[in-house]
Amino acid sequence: MTDLARLTDALLDAAKKAGAESADALAVAGTSLAIDIRQGKLETAERSEGTEIGLRVLIGGRQACVSASDISDTTIRTLAERAVAMAKEAPSDPYVGLADESQIARDWDLAAFEMTDPGAEPTAAELEAAARDVESAAMAVDGIRQVEASGAYSRRAMHLAATNGFSGGYGRTSHSLSAVAFTGEGTAMERDWAAEGRTFAADMPGAKGIGQLAAERALQRAGATKPKTGTFPVLFDERVASSLIGHLLSAANGAAVARGATWLRDALGQQVLPAGFSVIEDPHRPRISASRPFDGEGLPTKRRAIVENGVLTGWTLDLATGRKLGMASTANAARGVSSPPSPATSNIDLTPGALTRDDLIAQMGTGLLVTSMIGSTINPTTGDYSRGAAGFWVQNGQISHPVNECTIAGNLRDMLMRIVAANDARAHLSTRVPSLLIDGMTLAGA
Repeated sequence: MTDLARLTDALLDAAKKAGAESADALAVAGTSLAIDIRQGKLETAERSEGTEIGLRVLIGGRQACVSASDISDTTIRTLAERAVAMAKEAPSDPYVGLADESQIARDWDLAAFEMTDPGAEPTAAELEAAARDVESAAMAVDGIRQVEASGAYSRRAMHLAATNGFSGGYGRTSHSLSAVAFTGEGTAMERDWAAEGRTFAADMPGAKGIGQLAAERALQRAGATKPKTGTFPVLFDERVASSLIGHLLSAANGAAVARGATWLRDALGQQVLPAGFSVIEDPHRPRISASRPFDGEGLPTKRRAIVENGVLTGWTLDLATGRKLGMASTANAARGVSSPPSPATSNIDLTPGALTRDDLIAQMGTGLLVTSMIGSTINPTTGDYSRGAAGFWVQNGQISHPVNECTIAGNLRDMLMRIVAANDARAHLSTRVPSLLIDGMTLAGA
Protein backbone atom coordinates (compact mmCIF):
# COMPACT_ATOMS: atom_id res chain seq x y z
CA MET A 1 0.00 0.00 0.00
CA THR A 2 1.36 3.46 -0.92
CA ASP A 3 1.70 6.26 1.60
CA LEU A 4 -1.16 8.12 -0.10
CA ALA A 5 -3.40 5.05 0.16
CA ARG A 6 -2.59 4.82 3.87
CA LEU A 7 -3.57 8.48 4.29
CA THR A 8 -6.95 7.98 2.62
CA ASP A 9 -7.61 4.88 4.73
CA ALA A 10 -6.75 6.85 7.85
CA LEU A 11 -9.10 9.65 6.82
CA LEU A 12 -11.98 7.25 6.18
CA ASP A 13 -11.41 5.47 9.47
CA ALA A 14 -11.39 8.80 11.34
CA ALA A 15 -14.56 9.91 9.55
CA LYS A 16 -16.45 6.76 10.55
CA LYS A 17 -15.28 7.09 14.17
CA ALA A 18 -16.46 10.72 14.17
CA GLY A 19 -19.95 9.69 13.06
CA ALA A 20 -19.99 9.94 9.26
CA GLU A 21 -22.45 7.67 7.47
CA SER A 22 -20.22 7.57 4.37
CA ALA A 23 -17.16 9.41 3.13
CA ASP A 24 -14.52 9.67 0.47
CA ALA A 25 -10.93 10.83 0.88
CA LEU A 26 -8.31 12.22 -1.48
CA ALA A 27 -4.57 12.49 -0.93
CA VAL A 28 -2.32 14.32 -3.39
CA ALA A 29 1.47 14.62 -3.36
CA GLY A 30 3.46 16.67 -5.81
CA THR A 31 6.76 18.18 -6.80
CA SER A 32 7.13 21.11 -9.17
CA LEU A 33 10.06 23.08 -10.56
CA ALA A 34 9.80 26.35 -12.50
CA ILE A 35 12.45 28.55 -14.14
CA ASP A 36 11.90 32.00 -15.69
CA ILE A 37 14.48 33.86 -17.78
CA ARG A 38 14.04 37.53 -18.66
CA GLN A 39 16.44 39.77 -20.55
CA GLY A 40 19.14 37.15 -20.22
CA LYS A 41 18.87 36.94 -16.44
CA LEU A 42 17.43 34.29 -14.16
CA GLU A 43 14.31 35.94 -12.79
CA THR A 44 12.62 33.04 -10.99
CA ALA A 45 13.71 29.64 -9.77
CA GLU A 46 11.06 27.92 -7.69
CA ARG A 47 10.67 24.42 -6.37
CA SER A 48 7.80 23.16 -4.27
CA GLU A 49 6.95 19.86 -2.64
CA GLY A 50 3.98 18.95 -0.57
CA THR A 51 1.16 16.62 0.32
CA GLU A 52 -2.47 17.64 0.68
CA ILE A 53 -5.40 15.67 2.04
CA GLY A 54 -9.11 16.17 1.60
CA LEU A 55 -12.14 14.54 3.19
CA ARG A 56 -15.81 14.62 2.21
CA VAL A 57 -18.30 13.25 4.72
CA LEU A 58 -22.00 12.58 4.17
CA ILE A 59 -24.72 12.37 6.79
CA GLY A 60 -28.41 12.07 5.90
CA GLY A 61 -28.22 13.91 2.57
CA ARG A 62 -25.84 16.53 3.92
CA GLN A 63 -22.17 16.84 3.01
CA ALA A 64 -19.09 18.80 4.01
CA CYS A 65 -15.56 18.99 2.64
CA VAL A 66 -12.40 19.79 4.57
CA SER A 67 -8.72 19.79 3.62
CA ALA A 68 -5.27 20.23 5.11
CA SER A 69 -1.58 20.16 4.21
CA ASP A 70 -0.62 18.64 7.57
CA ILE A 71 -0.86 14.84 7.51
CA SER A 72 -0.31 14.08 11.19
CA ASP A 73 -2.63 11.70 13.05
CA THR A 74 -3.89 14.56 15.19
CA THR A 75 -4.76 16.67 12.15
CA ILE A 76 -6.57 13.75 10.48
CA ARG A 77 -8.64 13.12 13.58
CA THR A 78 -9.47 16.81 14.02
CA LEU A 79 -10.26 17.16 10.32
CA ALA A 80 -12.79 14.32 10.47
CA GLU A 81 -14.46 15.71 13.57
CA ARG A 82 -14.81 19.15 11.99
CA ALA A 83 -16.15 17.70 8.76
CA VAL A 84 -18.86 15.76 10.60
CA ALA A 85 -19.83 18.82 12.63
CA MET A 86 -20.04 20.90 9.43
CA ALA A 87 -22.11 18.26 7.62
CA LYS A 88 -24.68 18.21 10.41
CA GLU A 89 -25.26 21.95 9.85
CA ALA A 90 -25.17 21.83 6.03
CA PRO A 91 -28.36 22.13 3.95
CA SER A 92 -29.93 18.87 2.88
CA ASP A 93 -29.37 17.79 -0.73
CA PRO A 94 -31.19 14.62 -1.84
CA TYR A 95 -28.84 14.16 -4.80
CA VAL A 96 -25.47 13.91 -3.05
CA GLY A 97 -24.00 10.53 -2.24
CA LEU A 98 -21.36 8.00 -3.16
CA ALA A 99 -21.59 5.57 -6.06
CA ASP A 100 -23.14 2.17 -5.49
CA GLU A 101 -20.64 -0.64 -5.14
CA SER A 102 -21.78 -2.04 -8.48
CA GLN A 103 -20.80 1.20 -10.24
CA ILE A 104 -17.21 1.65 -9.08
CA ALA A 105 -14.13 0.93 -11.15
CA ARG A 106 -12.28 -2.20 -10.08
CA ASP A 107 -9.79 -3.12 -12.80
CA TRP A 108 -7.68 -0.94 -15.06
CA ASP A 109 -4.34 -1.20 -16.81
CA LEU A 110 -2.54 1.87 -15.53
CA ALA A 111 0.59 1.12 -17.60
CA ALA A 112 -1.44 1.47 -20.81
CA PHE A 113 -2.20 5.11 -19.98
CA GLU A 114 1.52 6.06 -19.83
CA MET A 115 0.82 9.04 -17.58
CA THR A 116 4.16 9.06 -15.74
CA ASP A 117 7.59 9.57 -17.26
CA PRO A 118 9.90 6.93 -15.74
CA GLY A 119 12.93 9.15 -16.35
CA ALA A 120 14.70 11.17 -13.70
CA GLU A 121 13.41 14.59 -12.66
CA PRO A 122 15.36 17.36 -14.42
CA THR A 123 17.67 19.37 -12.21
CA ALA A 124 17.24 23.12 -11.84
CA ALA A 125 20.42 23.61 -13.87
CA GLU A 126 19.13 21.42 -16.71
CA LEU A 127 15.80 23.22 -16.81
CA GLU A 128 17.52 26.61 -16.75
CA ALA A 129 19.78 25.56 -19.62
CA ALA A 130 16.76 24.52 -21.69
CA ALA A 131 14.99 27.83 -20.99
CA ARG A 132 18.14 29.74 -21.95
CA ASP A 133 18.28 27.78 -25.20
CA VAL A 134 14.72 28.89 -25.95
CA GLU A 135 15.61 32.49 -25.16
CA SER A 136 18.83 32.58 -27.18
CA ALA A 137 17.11 31.06 -30.23
CA ALA A 138 14.45 33.79 -30.12
CA MET A 139 16.96 36.60 -29.51
CA ALA A 140 19.04 35.43 -32.47
CA VAL A 141 16.22 36.45 -34.83
CA ASP A 142 16.69 40.00 -36.18
CA GLY A 143 14.12 42.46 -34.88
CA ILE A 144 13.45 40.80 -31.53
CA ARG A 145 14.07 43.19 -28.65
CA GLN A 146 13.20 41.08 -25.61
CA VAL A 147 12.31 37.52 -24.71
CA GLU A 148 10.76 35.93 -21.64
CA ALA A 149 11.46 32.20 -21.53
CA SER A 150 10.22 29.61 -19.07
CA GLY A 151 10.72 25.96 -18.26
CA ALA A 152 8.63 23.85 -15.91
CA TYR A 153 8.38 20.31 -14.61
CA SER A 154 5.88 18.66 -12.30
CA ARG A 155 5.25 15.21 -10.89
CA ARG A 156 2.02 14.53 -9.03
CA ALA A 157 0.41 11.49 -7.53
CA MET A 158 -3.09 11.04 -6.14
CA HIS A 159 -5.11 8.39 -4.36
CA LEU A 160 -8.87 8.34 -3.93
CA ALA A 161 -10.74 6.02 -1.58
CA ALA A 162 -14.31 5.81 -0.33
CA THR A 163 -16.40 3.86 2.14
CA ASN A 164 -18.21 2.14 -0.77
CA GLY A 165 -15.07 0.09 -1.35
CA PHE A 166 -13.40 2.11 -4.08
CA SER A 167 -9.64 2.64 -3.82
CA GLY A 168 -7.30 3.73 -6.61
CA GLY A 169 -4.59 6.14 -7.58
CA TYR A 170 -2.23 7.24 -10.32
CA GLY A 171 0.54 9.70 -11.06
CA ARG A 172 1.27 12.31 -13.73
CA THR A 173 4.34 14.07 -15.06
CA SER A 174 4.59 17.21 -17.14
CA HIS A 175 7.48 18.86 -19.01
CA SER A 176 7.09 22.26 -20.68
CA LEU A 177 9.05 25.07 -22.34
CA SER A 178 7.70 28.41 -23.54
CA ALA A 179 8.75 31.83 -24.82
CA VAL A 180 7.17 35.25 -25.28
CA ALA A 181 9.01 37.42 -27.82
CA PHE A 182 8.70 41.21 -28.18
CA THR A 183 9.38 43.47 -31.14
CA GLY A 184 9.03 47.23 -31.62
CA GLU A 185 8.87 50.00 -29.01
CA GLY A 186 6.26 51.97 -27.08
CA THR A 187 2.77 51.85 -28.56
CA ALA A 188 4.17 50.00 -31.58
CA MET A 189 5.40 47.11 -29.44
CA GLU A 190 3.99 43.71 -30.38
CA ARG A 191 4.47 40.28 -28.88
CA ASP A 192 3.61 36.66 -29.50
CA TRP A 193 4.44 33.31 -27.98
CA ALA A 194 5.17 29.65 -28.52
CA ALA A 195 4.97 26.80 -26.02
CA GLU A 196 5.25 23.03 -25.90
CA GLY A 197 4.34 20.56 -23.18
CA ARG A 198 4.49 16.79 -22.97
CA THR A 199 4.03 14.00 -20.43
CA PHE A 200 7.38 12.43 -21.39
CA ALA A 201 10.59 14.43 -21.75
CA ALA A 202 11.56 12.27 -24.72
CA ASP A 203 8.55 13.60 -26.64
CA MET A 204 9.48 17.29 -26.19
CA PRO A 205 10.50 19.16 -29.36
CA GLY A 206 13.79 21.05 -29.41
CA ALA A 207 14.16 24.26 -27.42
CA LYS A 208 15.58 26.12 -30.42
CA GLY A 209 12.47 25.58 -32.50
CA ILE A 210 10.24 26.92 -29.72
CA GLY A 211 12.25 30.13 -29.44
CA GLN A 212 12.41 30.65 -33.19
CA LEU A 213 8.68 30.15 -33.58
CA ALA A 214 7.89 32.71 -30.86
CA ALA A 215 10.21 35.22 -32.58
CA GLU A 216 8.74 34.63 -36.02
CA ARG A 217 5.22 35.05 -34.71
CA ALA A 218 6.12 38.30 -32.92
CA LEU A 219 7.75 39.77 -36.04
CA GLN A 220 4.65 38.93 -38.06
CA ARG A 221 2.66 41.14 -35.64
CA ALA A 222 4.75 44.28 -36.32
CA GLY A 223 2.79 47.22 -37.68
CA ALA A 224 -0.64 45.89 -36.66
CA THR A 225 -3.60 48.18 -37.32
CA LYS A 226 -7.32 48.08 -36.64
CA PRO A 227 -9.38 46.29 -39.29
CA LYS A 228 -12.52 47.82 -40.73
CA THR A 229 -15.95 47.29 -39.24
CA GLY A 230 -18.43 45.04 -41.00
CA THR A 231 -19.64 41.48 -41.50
CA PHE A 232 -16.88 39.11 -42.60
CA PRO A 233 -15.80 35.47 -42.43
CA VAL A 234 -13.55 34.77 -39.44
CA LEU A 235 -10.98 31.98 -39.35
CA PHE A 236 -10.08 30.90 -35.82
CA ASP A 237 -6.48 29.68 -35.85
CA GLU A 238 -5.84 26.26 -34.30
CA ARG A 239 -4.25 27.98 -31.30
CA VAL A 240 -7.58 29.57 -30.34
CA ALA A 241 -10.22 27.42 -32.09
CA SER A 242 -10.53 25.06 -29.12
CA SER A 243 -12.18 27.89 -27.16
CA LEU A 244 -15.25 27.60 -29.41
CA ILE A 245 -15.67 23.91 -28.61
CA GLY A 246 -14.95 24.79 -24.98
CA HIS A 247 -18.05 27.01 -24.99
CA LEU A 248 -20.07 24.10 -26.39
CA LEU A 249 -18.76 21.77 -23.68
CA SER A 250 -19.54 24.32 -20.96
CA ALA A 251 -23.08 24.65 -22.24
CA ALA A 252 -23.46 20.84 -22.21
CA ASN A 253 -22.19 20.56 -18.64
CA GLY A 254 -24.76 18.93 -16.39
CA ALA A 255 -24.28 21.51 -13.63
CA ALA A 256 -25.34 24.30 -15.99
CA VAL A 257 -28.18 22.20 -17.40
CA ALA A 258 -29.52 21.44 -13.92
CA ARG A 259 -29.62 25.19 -13.19
CA GLY A 260 -31.21 25.96 -16.55
CA ALA A 261 -28.35 28.39 -17.16
CA THR A 262 -27.26 27.26 -20.61
CA TRP A 263 -28.16 28.08 -24.19
CA LEU A 264 -28.25 24.31 -24.87
CA ARG A 265 -30.79 23.52 -22.16
CA ASP A 266 -33.40 22.28 -24.68
CA ALA A 267 -30.98 20.97 -27.31
CA LEU A 268 -30.52 17.32 -26.34
CA GLY A 269 -31.07 15.24 -29.46
CA GLN A 270 -30.88 18.31 -31.70
CA GLN A 271 -28.37 19.45 -34.31
CA VAL A 272 -25.74 21.72 -32.72
CA LEU A 273 -22.92 21.26 -35.27
CA PRO A 274 -23.06 20.67 -39.03
CA ALA A 275 -23.66 17.10 -40.18
CA GLY A 276 -20.46 15.09 -40.22
CA PHE A 277 -19.01 16.72 -37.10
CA SER A 278 -18.63 14.81 -33.83
CA VAL A 279 -17.15 15.77 -30.48
CA ILE A 280 -15.59 12.70 -28.88
CA GLU A 281 -14.26 12.40 -25.35
CA ASP A 282 -11.59 9.73 -24.88
CA PRO A 283 -10.04 9.62 -21.38
CA HIS A 284 -7.86 6.64 -22.32
CA ARG A 285 -5.42 8.23 -24.80
CA PRO A 286 -1.86 7.31 -23.74
CA ARG A 287 0.69 9.99 -22.82
CA ILE A 288 -1.97 12.73 -22.71
CA SER A 289 -2.30 15.14 -19.81
CA ALA A 290 -6.02 14.71 -19.09
CA SER A 291 -6.27 10.91 -19.41
CA ARG A 292 -7.53 8.98 -16.39
CA PRO A 293 -8.80 5.44 -15.68
CA PHE A 294 -11.50 6.56 -13.23
CA ASP A 295 -13.22 9.81 -12.36
CA GLY A 296 -13.37 11.81 -9.14
CA GLU A 297 -16.06 9.51 -7.73
CA GLY A 298 -14.33 6.25 -8.60
CA LEU A 299 -16.42 5.42 -11.69
CA PRO A 300 -14.68 3.80 -14.69
CA THR A 301 -14.10 6.26 -17.52
CA LYS A 302 -14.79 5.42 -21.16
CA ARG A 303 -14.85 6.87 -24.64
CA ARG A 304 -18.13 8.60 -25.50
CA ALA A 305 -19.68 10.86 -28.11
CA ILE A 306 -20.91 14.19 -26.76
CA VAL A 307 -21.95 15.27 -30.25
CA GLU A 308 -22.39 12.63 -32.97
CA ASN A 309 -22.85 13.59 -36.62
CA GLY A 310 -23.76 17.08 -35.46
CA VAL A 311 -26.39 15.94 -32.92
CA LEU A 312 -26.00 16.60 -29.18
CA THR A 313 -26.25 13.12 -27.65
CA GLY A 314 -25.69 13.72 -23.95
CA TRP A 315 -24.73 15.95 -21.06
CA THR A 316 -21.51 15.80 -19.04
CA LEU A 317 -22.54 14.42 -15.65
CA ASP A 318 -21.25 13.43 -12.27
CA LEU A 319 -23.42 11.44 -9.85
CA ALA A 320 -25.25 14.37 -8.26
CA THR A 321 -26.08 16.22 -11.48
CA GLY A 322 -27.10 12.94 -13.09
CA ARG A 323 -29.52 12.27 -10.25
CA LYS A 324 -30.97 15.78 -10.57
CA LEU A 325 -31.60 15.21 -14.25
CA GLY A 326 -32.77 11.62 -13.89
CA MET A 327 -29.78 10.27 -15.79
CA ALA A 328 -26.75 8.08 -15.10
CA SER A 329 -23.38 9.66 -14.45
CA THR A 330 -21.10 9.81 -17.49
CA ALA A 331 -18.09 9.25 -15.18
CA ASN A 332 -17.00 12.86 -15.54
CA ALA A 333 -16.61 13.87 -11.91
CA ALA A 334 -13.58 16.02 -11.13
CA ARG A 335 -12.56 17.26 -7.72
CA GLY A 336 -9.83 18.74 -5.60
CA VAL A 337 -8.98 18.12 -1.98
CA SER A 338 -11.16 21.00 -0.76
CA SER A 339 -14.22 20.69 -2.98
CA PRO A 340 -16.97 18.17 -3.78
CA PRO A 341 -17.14 16.53 -7.22
CA SER A 342 -18.39 18.49 -10.23
CA PRO A 343 -18.72 17.53 -13.93
CA ALA A 344 -15.74 18.13 -16.24
CA THR A 345 -14.52 16.66 -19.52
CA SER A 346 -11.07 15.20 -20.25
CA ASN A 347 -9.57 14.57 -23.71
CA ILE A 348 -11.66 16.03 -26.54
CA ASP A 349 -11.55 15.55 -30.32
CA LEU A 350 -13.50 17.49 -32.94
CA THR A 351 -13.82 15.81 -36.33
CA PRO A 352 -11.15 17.35 -38.60
CA GLY A 353 -11.80 18.58 -42.11
CA ALA A 354 -10.07 17.69 -45.36
CA LEU A 355 -8.59 21.14 -46.09
CA THR A 356 -5.46 22.83 -44.80
CA ARG A 357 -5.56 26.18 -43.03
CA ASP A 358 -4.13 27.79 -46.18
CA ASP A 359 -6.99 26.27 -48.15
CA LEU A 360 -9.49 27.91 -45.81
CA ILE A 361 -7.66 31.25 -46.07
CA ALA A 362 -7.97 31.07 -49.83
CA GLN A 363 -11.62 30.03 -49.53
CA MET A 364 -12.64 32.84 -47.15
CA GLY A 365 -11.72 35.61 -49.61
CA THR A 366 -11.69 38.71 -47.42
CA GLY A 367 -11.94 38.54 -43.64
CA LEU A 368 -10.10 38.01 -40.37
CA LEU A 369 -7.67 35.30 -39.28
CA VAL A 370 -7.74 35.31 -35.46
CA THR A 371 -4.57 34.15 -33.70
CA SER A 372 -5.19 35.57 -30.22
CA MET A 373 -8.13 36.72 -28.12
CA ILE A 374 -8.48 38.78 -24.98
CA GLY A 375 -11.42 39.20 -22.63
CA SER A 376 -14.82 37.77 -23.30
CA THR A 377 -18.48 38.52 -22.90
CA ILE A 378 -20.34 35.24 -23.24
CA ASN A 379 -23.96 35.07 -22.13
CA PRO A 380 -24.30 31.49 -20.84
CA THR A 381 -28.09 31.54 -21.18
CA THR A 382 -28.47 33.00 -24.69
CA GLY A 383 -25.09 32.11 -26.22
CA ASP A 384 -24.41 35.69 -27.29
CA TYR A 385 -20.68 35.93 -28.00
CA SER A 386 -18.28 38.89 -28.03
CA ARG A 387 -14.49 38.77 -27.72
CA GLY A 388 -11.52 41.02 -28.33
CA ALA A 389 -9.29 39.66 -31.06
CA ALA A 390 -6.04 40.15 -32.95
CA GLY A 391 -4.56 38.39 -35.94
CA PHE A 392 -4.24 39.05 -39.66
CA TRP A 393 -6.38 40.60 -42.35
CA VAL A 394 -7.05 38.36 -45.31
CA GLN A 395 -7.62 40.05 -48.65
CA ASN A 396 -8.60 38.13 -51.78
CA GLY A 397 -7.63 34.82 -50.18
CA GLN A 398 -4.17 35.90 -49.00
CA ILE A 399 -2.83 37.22 -45.69
CA SER A 400 -2.37 40.97 -46.13
CA HIS A 401 -1.24 42.52 -42.83
CA PRO A 402 -1.51 42.13 -39.04
CA VAL A 403 -4.49 43.61 -37.20
CA ASN A 404 -5.38 44.21 -33.56
CA GLU A 405 -7.81 45.99 -31.24
CA CYS A 406 -10.97 44.59 -32.77
CA THR A 407 -14.03 42.73 -31.49
CA ILE A 408 -15.76 39.74 -33.05
CA ALA A 409 -19.38 38.97 -32.18
CA GLY A 410 -22.16 36.54 -32.94
CA ASN A 411 -24.32 33.90 -31.30
CA LEU A 412 -22.70 30.57 -30.43
CA ARG A 413 -25.71 28.49 -31.47
CA ASP A 414 -25.61 30.05 -34.94
CA MET A 415 -21.81 30.22 -35.18
CA LEU A 416 -21.24 26.55 -34.40
CA MET A 417 -23.76 25.49 -37.03
CA ARG A 418 -21.60 27.19 -39.70
CA ILE A 419 -18.13 25.89 -38.88
CA VAL A 420 -15.78 24.62 -41.57
CA ALA A 421 -12.80 22.71 -40.16
CA ALA A 422 -9.21 22.47 -41.33
CA ASN A 423 -6.98 19.45 -40.72
CA ASP A 424 -4.26 21.05 -38.56
CA ALA A 425 -5.11 19.89 -35.01
CA ARG A 426 -1.95 18.92 -33.11
CA ALA A 427 -1.94 15.25 -32.11
CA HIS A 428 -0.33 15.63 -28.67
CA LEU A 429 -2.92 18.03 -27.24
CA SER A 430 -5.60 16.92 -24.81
CA THR A 431 -8.16 19.00 -26.72
CA ARG A 432 -7.66 18.50 -30.46
CA VAL A 433 -9.55 21.12 -32.46
CA PRO A 434 -8.35 22.29 -35.90
CA SER A 435 -8.61 25.81 -37.30
CA LEU A 436 -12.28 26.72 -37.79
CA LEU A 437 -13.81 29.06 -40.37
CA ILE A 438 -17.14 30.78 -39.65
CA ASP A 439 -18.75 33.10 -42.15
CA GLY A 440 -20.91 36.14 -41.47
CA MET A 441 -19.49 37.27 -38.12
CA THR A 442 -19.75 40.86 -36.93
CA LEU A 443 -16.37 42.60 -36.75
CA ALA A 444 -15.90 45.92 -34.94
CA GLY A 445 -12.64 47.70 -35.71
CA ALA A 446 -11.74 51.12 -37.05
